[in-house]
Amino acid sequence: MYKKASTTAASSLLRASSSRFISSTVSSSTPKISPSYFSSPISSFAAQHRSLSSSSAVRSFRCSVPRWSHRVDWRSPVSLRAQIRVVAPGIERLERAFATMAAEHEFKEILTCLPKPGGGEFGKFYSLPALNDPRIEKLPYSIRILLESAIRNCDNFQVKKEDVEKIIDWENSSPKQVEIPFKPARVLLQDFTGVPAVVDLACMRDAMNRLGSDSSKINPLVPVDLVIDHSVQVDVTRSENAVQANMELEFQRNKERFGFLKWGSTAFHNMLVVPPGSGIVHQVNLEYLGRVVFNTDGILYPDSVVGTDSHTTMIDGLGVAGWGVGGIEAEATMLGQPMSMVLPGVVGFKLSGKLRNGVTATDLVLTVTQMLRKHGVVGKFVEFYGGGMGELSLADRATIANMSPEYGATMGFFPVDHVTLQYLKLTGRSDETVAMIEGYLRANKMFVDYNEPQQERVYSSYLELNLDEVEPCISGPKRPHDRVPLKEMKADWHSCLDNKVGFKGFAVPKEVQEKVAKFSFHGQPAELKHGSVVIAAITSCTNTSNPSVMLGAGLVAKKACELGLKVKPWIKTSLAPGSGVVTKYLLQSGLQEYLNQQGFNIVGYGCTTCIGNSGDLDESVASAISENDIVAAAVLSGNRNFEGRVHALTRANYLASPPLVVAYALAGTVDIDFEKEPIGTSKDGKSVYFRDIWPSTEEIAEAVQSSVLPQMFKSTYESITKGNPMWNQLSVPTDTLYSWDSNSTYIHEPPYFKKMTMDPPGAHGVKDAYCLLNFGDSITTDHISPAGSIHKDSPAAKYLLERGVDRKDFNSYGSRRGNDEVMARGTFANIRIVNKLLNGEVGPKTVHVPTGEKLYVFDAASRYKDAGHDTIIIAGAEYGSGSSRDWAAKGPMLLGVKAVIAKSFERIHRSNLVGMGIIPLCFKAGEDAETVGLTGHERYTIDLPSNISEIRPGQDVTVTTGSGKSFTCTVRFDTEVELAYFNHGGILPYVIRNLIKQ
Repeated sequence: MYKKASTTAASSLLRASSSRFISSTVSSSTPKISPSYFSSPISSFAAQHRSLSSSSAVRSFRCSVPRWSHRVDWRSPVSLRAQIRVVAPGIERLERAFATMAAEHEFKEILTCLPKPGGGEFGKFYSLPALNDPRIEKLPYSIRILLESAIRNCDNFQVKKEDVEKIIDWENSSPKQVEIPFKPARVLLQDFTGVPAVVDLACMRDAMNRLGSDSSKINPLVPVDLVIDHSVQVDVTRSENAVQANMELEFQRNKERFGFLKWGSTAFHNMLVVPPGSGIVHQVNLEYLGRVVFNTDGILYPDSVVGTDSHTTMIDGLGVAGWGVGGIEAEATMLGQPMSMVLPGVVGFKLSGKLRNGVTATDLVLTVTQMLRKHGVVGKFVEFYGGGMGELSLADRATIANMSPEYGATMGFFPVDHVTLQYLKLTGRSDETVAMIEGYLRANKMFVDYNEPQQERVYSSYLELNLDEVEPCISGPKRPHDRVPLKEMKADWHSCLDNKVGFKGFAVPKEVQEKVAKFSFHGQPAELKHGSVVIAAITSCTNTSNPSVMLGAGLVAKKACELGLKVKPWIKTSLAPGSGVVTKYLLQSGLQEYLNQQGFNIVGYGCTTCIGNSGDLDESVASAISENDIVAAAVLSGNRNFEGRVHALTRANYLASPPLVVAYALAGTVDIDFEKEPIGTSKDGKSVYFRDIWPSTEEIAEAVQSSVLPQMFKSTYESITKGNPMWNQLSVPTDTLYSWDSNSTYIHEPPYFKKMTMDPPGAHGVKDAYCLLNFGDSITTDHISPAGSIHKDSPAAKYLLERGVDRKDFNSYGSRRGNDEVMARGTFANIRIVNKLLNGEVGPKTVHVPTGEKLYVFDAASRYKDAGHDTIIIAGAEYGSGSSRDWAAKGPMLLGVKAVIAKSFERIHRSNLVGMGIIPLCFKAGEDAETVGLTGHERYTIDLPSNISEIRPGQDVTVTTGSGKSFTCTVRFDTEVELAYFNHGGILPYVIRNLIKQ
């Protein structure tokens, strides 16, 4: 048994893979899906090869239902199709080599049996207690997951015994910023980031062909789940038919993209594409895809996941280690590369007490976000513990974990305890699966039982919050960590009107702050003022996965209806659940009827307003805002409210719980003191206050108890495998190489590998570069690579018009991420971006330094490239914060940007820059462009050696300007592996060359 298990650990790089996808055209003879898809992220080629070689059919085989599948009938004719393809020639020889390595597995002595309570065994596992090392007892639970992975994958090649020791000695090694490898169990994608990932994989196959190698080597080696949730827009609202109408428009706009993704699910092994209309990726992950513990070929180990969406961290609430990475990092992980990461510090966050009556999980997460931003947790894990944990539901924990990117942490981790197990049963995981999960985690010291004395764990730093102290709040108007207690909202709003333009200011002159813009809304008199709500959206995985706040919103709507209150018709209201389960319990409770009466009809199952897919405002509303320069407001239950993200016409954007979204929609303004001012007038003429419509904690708990049922989860996820008619009717080619259409404006072959050779280009500095853009603090990925609408006068619009695309068919930047020509033109195209070279003017332009001309950024970059000039970007703190977005690095690379000099970088974005061959540099502490005396009109030379062996992670480099000024920066290549990527011109060329050499 040991040899079998250790071969699994050693040969994970050579894993055979099964492909899976949803189709309506599966014949009865189609082979069924392999359980390895669901349970084999670390299972080796050897393990799967054994199952294949024992079958009479080499290319296909039948299998049993996966253990975690909620007893879904996977054998339905409209279910999943699996195809096991013949692996590369010579694989047997490689397998033997890896088996030899496996025989020398460093940790074979700790492979331990996990018995079943009724006899037999669940499987075997690498036992941390069997190491008999007292340091392990003090490790944070999140670090134990990294340790187990390193032990299991230790082959002294990709993962070395020294790496295991670094993790065991975490208390001493983490402050030293040591590098470790990590092999996640699986990869999670959504369609905005998934399309460019599949484009890159298709393009890499072409590159392998051109270099004379086997293109079939480009295949995911770990399970990949891609959920299409980012494409639906809120076009139709306040209608019983809104879901169907919006989906029809979604398919009209995105048919080509969807067809491409469906092709990818057939062309690449090990890839599931969940079709549109199914839910939001992170809620589907939480309710369905999350395994918690894998059982692969009898080897048990913790689930872990990296995703191309920053809110992948939501799964941390389930005790699964997961976080967001850039698309290019995810692609490398798919292709068998271990992730190189700095062993993180862990902030211990102790929770005590209990939330007060009427306080929601959203209030809690906004409070936690503000605390952690203030504490400083970038690049760190946050691990929650303490007596207050038992007072938080799993959904509450997932809400807090979801917003890890907003408070800056890599993870916000909640170890598995009894609450986790209860949730697994609620969501339809079988009793045997839950027993296996509990048994394994207890045996491997990864389970928290608050009924037992707690072993003291060591953390890098500590925070504490008494849940009793959390009060109702919202965040805004421009950043998620700018929390405002509800009782202070009116005063804060007036301060924002007065303050100079900034994160908390609009600089509205006193004399026009009470201005009223009157207009006609479909024949009905209407008016807007500063602070009027024009968008009210119950949206986002952060909150729609939480029954307490969703049912709370329904109760607010019910109480308002009973009192005769009504949301004004010109407010664009919407409700976009994160899964079909939400619809089921809102209907079961009878509360959806009241939400409908207030205009919160269900509009679709996807991210919608939270990612800027809010759709157009009514023309009369849009004109009233624009013509009167009204600072209009959006209130949404989302996680991001950066300026220009939600809607171009809502300058004030507030994050709030779903019930508060309904309350603000009823009030019609954010300029209100809910404690003192009435929300409206009842049908009998009495003033109605916030307290009159706000449900108690007991009312919400009763609704949750009676309405959220296990069968809802089972039935929802049984049907998810069947797709929908529009998806099932998509026909796709069967070729494994993609046939690029040069006329397509959605899918285009990028130029990354067209001139690639087997010789790495080597390290390089930058000589006499011009500054393309000069930024201040908090430039987000929304500024760098917007996901929203394409402005009619932009370079991207010009490109589309020249190719016969009507303006009404522009769609969004996010939907066109498969076309590098559009995305390069959309880089730095955010209409709210502030570039210091423009001396205060706001917008997507810059100064072409040699001529002094003011040009769109793309046009200026093209001029520099045509003239043979390199460019750099200067920035302030937190450059690249926000959503993990690989185009925020790909776009600048295509524009010719060679380096970014900033005060600090967001974690994922810095990594993405490295992955695209762009040099990230940080000013020294206490310095920035202003203190150094830079204007952005200089030319810049960055002195880096041309020999990669002469560059060290984090070393100092000298930057000089054409005027003779020089200053020192830290080069932010943080690991040796990142230096290797730079030497190869990026992570993907590095992967291609390595695969060819294997």
